[in-house]
Amino acid sequence: MPKKVFAAMSGGVDSSVAAHLLTQAGYDVTGATMILYRPDGQTGDTQDVTDARAICQKLGIPHKTYDMGEVFCRRVIEDFIRVYEEGGTPNPCVTCNKAIKFGALWEAVARDGAQMIATGHYARIRKEGDRYLLCKAADESKDQSYFLWQLPKELLPHILFPLGDMTKPEIRTLAAEQGFETAHKSDSQDICFVPDGAYATFIEAYTGKAAEAGDFVDREGRILGKHKGIIHYTIGQRKGLGIALGAPAFVCAKDPAGRRIILGNNEDLFTQEITLDSVNLLAVDSIDRPMKVTARIRSTHRGALATIVMTGADTARVTFDEPQRAACAGQSCVFYDGDTVIGGGIIR
Repeated sequence: MPKKVFAAMSGGVDSSVAAHLLTQAGYDVTGATMILYRPDGQTGDTQDVTDARAICQKLGIPHKTYDMGEVFCRRVIEDFIRVYEEGGTPNPCVTCNKAIKFGALWEAVARDGAQMIATGHYARIRKEGDRYLLCKAADESKDQSYFLWQLPKELLPHILFPLGDMTKPEIRTLAAEQGFETAHKSDSQDICFVPDGAYATFIEAYTGKAAEAGDFVDREGRILGKHKGIIHYTIGQRKGLGIALGAPAFVCAKDPAGRRIILGNNEDLFTQEITLDSVNLLAVDSIDRPMKVTARIRSTHRGALATIVMTGADTARVTFDEPQRAACAGQSCVFYDGDTVIGGGIIR
């Protein structure tokens, strides 16, 4: 009997090709599309649901929808807002992968008979001995392993990433050859529930309250001007501050309690040591001594040599060989040995 796999289908080209490859490989495939955040008053199928269903019909496989709206708002959107209001810079895609795609969705499809779950992520899972390892995609320019570090290692044997060895042009070519309506559909570039990238506007609309204004200050605490509210700014930001100081100024820190934004120069953004909470280890059971790794502090960071030391059951200190720019509280630090994800944590 072929294994029963539920393929998470977003209505995009990646998940369409992933489902196709699974059917070609002989799996018993069902397409699974999540209904996530819907603005008030929106009803009926979205274009993404319609596209996913059409691909499933073309492939001759069943298609199911799963309403994840309530848990998505509670676990992803409200966490996103909380981190911003606390002065951090959240990464909702990391949270969504853990809590929704490989959390609530996996639980739902497992109840419907799934033995495995597949997604269109650009990543790979490799088995070495009895351990399953999360690894970078073959195409590092599209690699999404950074967003997957919070997966429980016990789930890795039940996950398939069919696109891990492919490039984006190969995927679009294959989709076109199969006549998929999604072959030339553009990729989403923003957070799915903030498609226009206006995070602060979304937070104010969702919470029904305006951000409280406060002071721009320098590193000595001298007031430089007024800002629009903590949620409007991120560490490292230079443009859009609305203040003229006669020299380039960058957001170097945020003080939510005092409603202050601390400005400084570019050199003030560099740090050599960061601390992590919520550490999750995938490739090892524990780190008992200082470990040399390559650490990434955001998805676009190429990675830098560092040493990680565990300071508690799920806390760690990461010391870089060379200072790194703009390590933001709330973002993920993911550490690698070559292309293997050792684990990760939340920057504090």
